[in-house]
Amino acid sequence: MTIDWDTLGPVFLSAIGQTLFMAVTTLLVGGVLGLVLGILLYTTRPGGLLANRWVFTVLNVLVNIIRPIPFIIFITAIGPLTILAVGTQLGTTAATFALVVAATFGISRIVEQNLVTIDPGVLEAARAMGASPLRIIVTLLVPEALGPLILGYTFVFVAVVDMTAVAGAVGGGGLGDFAITYGYHRFNWAVTGLAVLTIIVLVQAAQFLGNLLARKALRH
Repeated sequence: MTIDWDTLGPVFLSAIGQTLFMAVTTLLVGGVLGLVLGILLYTTRPGGLLANRWVFTVLNVLVNIIRPIPFIIFITAIGPLTILAVGTQLGTTAATFALVVAATFGISRIVEQNLVTIDPGVLEAARAMGASPLRIIVTLLVPEALGPLILGYTFVFVAVVDMTAVAGAVGGGGLGDFAITYGYHRFNWAVTGLAVLTIIVLVQAAQFLGNLLARKALRH
């Protein structure tokens, strides 16, 4: 089978744009929300800067419930919430909303796990010098864990690209929808292969950039 570029070329480019929109928006919005949630998980745990057993327990249980849900189930399960937020359950915007919610909880655990590796002695020294919790978080916690966090976010971006392909199966658009609609349903394996190759290129480019930024952060 061959690819009819006159017909599928514009659709293919649009699918790439939709995938990048979903992935980048999810990484930016979900990344910020996940960072805040992860910091809260770390700081409210017993012995933390803002130790609060009830807050930590609620957040920890919430993350443990939502994070393991397969995305194909999650995107359909939060349909009513998606409709409430963006007015529809179909399309790229609706899929992006579901991706942001799912990524927020996944990223929060990555952030927490990276912050846990920081030497407690460093934090105690900062507290002994009178630094406020907010100052410790901004000037010590995040900078200390920056390199591993960049690698963690790179991993999340790769996972999100994979999730966008799943979103395509339920009307989310992107390369997943392109591969299913114009490849799988039409038995055109060239189209399916093109979608797979494009996703591989996107993932490799993101991995290369993430590794580069992480190395620079670790050197500093």
